[in-house]
Amino acid sequence: MNIKLAARLSLVPPYLFVEVRRKIAEAKSKGIDVISFGVGDPVEATPQEIIQSLKMNAENIENHCYPPGEARGMIAFRKAVADWYEKRFNVMLDPEIEIITLIGSKEGSHHLALAMINPGDFSIVPDPAYTTYEMSTLFSGGQVYKVPLLKTNNFLPDLHSIPEDIARKAKLIFINYPNNPTGATATKEFFKNLVDFAYKWNIVIASDNPYSEITFDGYKAPSILELEGAKDIAVEFNSLSKPFNMTGWRIGMAVGNRDVLGGIKIIKDNTDSGPFAAIQHAGITALKGYQKFLLPMIKIYENRRNKLMNVLSKLNLKAQPPKATFYVWAEITENIKSMEFTDNLLNKYGIVAIPGIGYGKHGEGFVRFSLTVPDHRFDEAMSRIERG
Repeated sequence: MNIKLAARLSLVPPYLFVEVRRKIAEAKSKGIDVISFGVGDPVEATPQEIIQSLKMNAENIENHCYPPGEARGMIAFRKAVADWYEKRFNVMLDPEIEIITLIGSKEGSHHLALAMINPGDFSIVPDPAYTTYEMSTLFSGGQVYKVPLLKTNNFLPDLHSIPEDIARKAKLIFINYPNNPTGATATKEFFKNLVDFAYKWNIVIASDNPYSEITFDGYKAPSILELEGAKDIAVEFNSLSKPFNMTGWRIGMAVGNRDVLGGIKIIKDNTDSGPFAAIQHAGITALKGYQKFLLPMIKIYENRRNKLMNVLSKLNLKAQPPKATFYVWAEITENIKSMEFTDNLLNKYGIVAIPGIGYGKHGEGFVRFSLTVPDHRFDEAMSRIERG
């Protein structure tokens, strides 16, 4: 039988982390003790209080049915999100219509594109960037215009560089600050300029903000919804994955413009029934105790960040200490491509980092290190680098 898959799958390039895993497996087969600074997946356990909430609610038979609120999510969870946004960002949200529960923010980006993009429409996507923004647009039949994130502009997109003909055809602009992969942060002044740009061209802003709580040196990341008028033109994605070590739990939220969220809800109504109710209850526990759960992790990541910064020069790399995220985006100071650099790093030190080219052509010349490595393995990697 000649099975033909959908043509849209031909648009998908090889997934970067599949190739990374292949190289790790190959190195291990040669007897190399591999330490991976690759995927941004916290290795510390989810806090016990959150786990206990899951256990207790999983045993409640009332939670074994489709969750209340189904695709929009339990009203109790949405109220907890509204309370958190008010305390954290001083942003007031109506949990009935301005919040929707997600099975992780990655799902939200995909469903947003399905709800917004028609064939021929454009999304404006940063480069380098998390690959989901581009793929979600392409799967929806849209086209992508990539705006560079350059060191000379502090890895912020130059909105003035976007051609008028693209702006007229664009339905979405994706941003992500604090940023993956660069670790860059954005000011409220940038957000104000972005809101003005979006109003001018009638473009919906998709602000992906899952690293808002992973910050250092007294820095506090803003929400774009803090800006006057932003709720009329923007939606923001956030997630419990990064701050609470809950990547595998798959729970997050989209907040902001009620009409856009209504579109996402229609997609979700016909796709999923929302996260398991017990997980949503655990999410409530996380949000209510976010500071006590978060602060110990911030100290861990900050300590690892500082250790890594001290050895970068030995690898012919340079970087500014990031004020946010658990990534270090390091510039290669020798004449070598990022893929070759990371191959050499693996072969010489048994250390895995992600080549910047994997996040877009403007990522070339950089490598990304994730700080989500157990302390004893992290210190072993630092020792290998120090020994040369």
